[in-house]
Amino acid sequence: MLFRKTIGNISRIRKIIEVLLKYGFEDFVWSTSLNRVLPGTRRRRLDAEKEGELPFNRWERLRLVVEELGPTFIKLAQLLSNRPDLLPEPLIAEFEKLQDQVPPFDVAEARAIIEAETGRKIEELFIYFDGKPYGSASIGQVHRARLISGEDVVVKVQRPDARKMVVSDLALLREFVRFTEGYFRKAGILNPLEVVDTFSKSMMSELDYSSEARHLEQFRKLYRKQYKLYVPRPFREFTTRRIITIEFVSGCKITDLETMQSWGLDPKIIARNGFSIYLTQIFDYGIFHADPHPGNVLVRPNGSIALIDFGMVGKLMQSQRFAFAGIFISLSRRDAKSLAINLRRLAVDHEIDDMHAFEYDLNELIQDYTVLEADDMTMRDFTVRIQKIAYKYKLQIPGVIFLILRALAILEGVAKTLDPAFDVQQGIRPFGLRLLKQQYSLHNLSKELRYSFNQLYSLFYNIPLELRDIIKQVRKGKITLNMRVSGFDRLVRQIDIAASRLMLGVVAGASILAAAVVYSGPAASDEQRFIGIPYFSLFFLGLAGWLAALLAINAFTGRRNRNNNQ
Repeated sequence: MLFRKTIGNISRIRKIIEVLLKYGFEDFVWSTSLNRVLPGTRRRRLDAEKEGELPFNRWERLRLVVEELGPTFIKLAQLLSNRPDLLPEPLIAEFEKLQDQVPPFDVAEARAIIEAETGRKIEELFIYFDGKPYGSASIGQVHRARLISGEDVVVKVQRPDARKMVVSDLALLREFVRFTEGYFRKAGILNPLEVVDTFSKSMMSELDYSSEARHLEQFRKLYRKQYKLYVPRPFREFTTRRIITIEFVSGCKITDLETMQSWGLDPKIIARNGFSIYLTQIFDYGIFHADPHPGNVLVRPNGSIALIDFGMVGKLMQSQRFAFAGIFISLSRRDAKSLAINLRRLAVDHEIDDMHAFEYDLNELIQDYTVLEADDMTMRDFTVRIQKIAYKYKLQIPGVIFLILRALAILEGVAKTLDPAFDVQQGIRPFGLRLLKQQYSLHNLSKELRYSFNQLYSLFYNIPLELRDIIKQVRKGKITLNMRVSGFDRLVRQIDIAASRLMLGVVAGASILAAAVVYSGPAASDEQRFIGIPYFSLFFLGLAGWLAALLAINAFTGRRNRNNNQ
């Protein structure tokens, strides 16, 4: 079974290789382990080929490769388009062009899935069910319907083979990255498998429509007293992992000026309200609708704004909200040092070796963004510049931050359609200032102090317990210590040499003393002598002389070795 699965993966990886070769990426195939997967005849033929003239540049060809590989790879590329810490800006620009559009599946299959998920016939659920899809994507498609109770709804139905396709593609993607991990690491992507794992988690979550229902309920609770925003109601009794039923909201696209004016609505007020609603999500609640393109933002006849499609929702921690607010306050104050500090607070990791160079680049950004006219330096331009700086200094900024910047760029374009004089920076500034006041409020500072005290208390409380546990493990012989001290071996040799010399000196001195004792002892007169010295004294003197010679030779050799090493 495992063998068949491995063979199947290799067969599908070969198809990926064929697509790469089709678009002129022979160098990539040859510089990775992918070349081992090719059949021998194909390797020999490829070796003889030369890359011809192709009508597209390298970034465009990468986009074409992704498009040909299918929906899962397109979704990964779309996710990576929000990660400028991983990809260069030209490739991000190409990936942003990718469209997740696939033809709809048969309505009979949609009906069968709804009946299988609910355990009831379509006629028992709906008075009316539109057989023509309202919209279609790679994971599912949407149908208009009316419940037996009379509510107009939309029903999103997952494709019959969606889970199988996604699981298969994710396994293939992981295998592909395993073959090419070394190449990605050299290119600066230090954790390619981690990126795939994060994407896999996101995709598996998207396959569970009940999570979108939870998002809708969260937003309805947060905005239950907010008349400017309307969030459609999910019908949990008709929602499962594979289908979701949501209240149908009537309205026009937020860019439909003609319809809004026919309703007597002022587009400028709609622009301010829409932007304010989104900033409230970011700065006040820390949970936001992450895909606010015009098709997902509707204006109702009473002037309220409705958000639809909550499949993609971003969440910010409080510390991230404070740092994000600090970025825009630093911009308005033209403070490059403060901007650098807040960007570093946002980053999980970075490779900033020269803070002065980092601040200089940020100061150039500040000068352009605050001095130029709004039409000359848009939110999209600001995002692109931040992306370049993040890529240059390998700032691993959480993807959620770039989701926000991307959304702000979209909203700026929408707002300027409604009000050409709309100023994004002036719209953000009050929210940032309010959040900074909250950050340095007595309540928040006392909370931070209490947290720090608890951490310190926990540290001192746990140290004796941890030490006691370590001692217990040592006693049981479950812990062994391996130590390596730099230069210790040399020190041991020097001590050993010194000890040897000391021993030789002691023995030589003892021999001289013995010779003197024998010479002057009471038995010396009875001993045979040579040139007036007893034989025993001569022996000890000879031994002392021999040891002294050894000491002299040893000292001379050691000094010469030291001079050579220096």
